[in-house]
Amino acid sequence: MSTSDPNLAKRRWRLALGRYAERQMGGLSGADARADRAMDFLYGREYEKRGLHRPSGPGSLDPTQMKALDWLGEARKLFPQSVFEVMQDHALDRYGLSDLLEDPKTLDSLEPNQELLKALLSFHGRAKPEIKDKLRQVADAVIQDILRRLKSDVQRAFSGRRNPYKRSHVASAANFDWRGTLRRNLKNFDPETGRIIADDLRFVSRERRRLPWSVVLCVDQSGSMTDSIIHSAVMAAILSGLPGVSVSMVLFDTSILDVTDKLTDPLETLLSVQLGGGTDIGRAVEYCERFIETPERTVFVLISDFAEGASPRRLYQAIARMNEAKVRMIGLSALDDLGDPYLDKQIAERLSGLGMKVGAMTPDRLAVWLAEVMR
Repeated sequence: MSTSDPNLAKRRWRLALGRYAERQMGGLSGADARADRAMDFLYGREYEKRGLHRPSGPGSLDPTQMKALDWLGEARKLFPQSVFEVMQDHALDRYGLSDLLEDPKTLDSLEPNQELLKALLSFHGRAKPEIKDKLRQVADAVIQDILRRLKSDVQRAFSGRRNPYKRSHVASAANFDWRGTLRRNLKNFDPETGRIIADDLRFVSRERRRLPWSVVLCVDQSGSMTDSIIHSAVMAAILSGLPGVSVSMVLFDTSILDVTDKLTDPLETLLSVQLGGGTDIGRAVEYCERFIETPERTVFVLISDFAEGASPRRLYQAIARMNEAKVRMIGLSALDDLGDPYLDKQIAERLSGLGMKVGAMTPDRLAVWLAEVMR
């Protein structure tokens, strides 16, 4: 059906406007009516915020007629996967539908993704004892997926510098020597097809890197930094498994939580998080100085929006000390998959002037940066 079809356009507007447009635009039937009901279950809450109440009774769109598990099943059937995930995220994040997280059957129906993990982290402390094990299972599934995706990036970054003068018998796409392969197979050029038949593929070796380095992660656990905390916990687990690398990690708001002893289990690290409000960055950075034993072989990573709630003088003094001691420092304003930055520019610029590299960086770029620093 053409998108210029006036009937299709009318149906779309009717679905977008919801049941309050029924009098002017008419009702819906079939799959459209089911989609309208599913969307009203969720987005009708916007009307309630404005004092408009939903009608009740048989055949109405009263939300009490639909349970969370029913809504999940309907939404998954009616909408494309990408749309369904957005609606699920809105349900948990925007509308706080905690009943989605109170029933084991409902949890089984949720689509595991990072937004769900964020909701689980905020809900875990309030969950009933009988549901906590199920929450941990779902959260762990999401973490393991993130771990698998990031681990290959980190391992690739830390796999060592390519040595073009030394051959390897290990066939790996990352180590493929296309120049050497081309030179070696020029004799196999076929003039009829204009192609080179490569029967001798060449691969270069990598120098195995020794890494006597210390990485200190100082992570803001205020509410706006949830994505960063998730990726930091996963990165810490991966880095702590590298030979010759010691990792320390501190979470902070106005208080300080040292999770260094939990780094092998990202879920345990995340369950320690108490998403809060205030921020005392200077106090946390001072605490992290205790982990610095060999400054010139220490990388300090501050992950925060730099919105200092206390006097920034303490923060500036600690960063200046680290810079004088030749600690490598980076400040990250975001560490999620999108790398969408938010930061206090005045404080960030001052830290940059004190020797800290400040910016937004996705997890894979952080791994590459750390690998470059440690060479």
